Amino acid sequence: MPMVLALTVCGIVVALVVLGLFVFGLRRRLIQRSGGTFDCSLRWDVPEKTDTSGKGWSYGVARYNGDRIEWYRVFSYAYRPRRVLERSAIEVAGRRLPDGEEELALLSDAVILTCLHRGTRLELAMSEDALTGFLAWLEAAPPGQRVNVA
Repeated sequence: MPMVLALTVCGIVVALVVLGLFVFGLRRRLIQRSGGTFDCSLRWDVPEKTDTSGKGWSYGVARYNGDRIEWYRVFSYAYRPRRVLERSAIEVAGRRLPDGEEELALLSDAVILTCLHRGTRLELAMSEDALTGFLAWLEAAPPGQRVNVA
């Protein structure tokens, strides 16, 4: 009897793990369904002095949605974006390559873009191709909107 109970508990645990992984994959497919997505790590509310410790970075997926970027954490079940950045409120302050322990915390080809959004300093880490698309999206603001790209 104890053996049957142990096998049942193990089976339930394995089924829950498989279900959890399936839901992660399904959520990402639903986010990417409308297109315009790219892998993007984010560090929110960073100090002005560059911190290369690798702390504070969250891996995510960003999606273009009109005049907004919607950022979703990868390791979350939430279907709503964790952060929303409006194009008119983004000011690019600089760009750099990962340094120190950041190289371990970010994807291997990442470029870090330092931005201000409504007074909050943040950093976005993405591939060079994604960065080119992001900067083009920023500069393609409708007439009359001022966009600051350094």
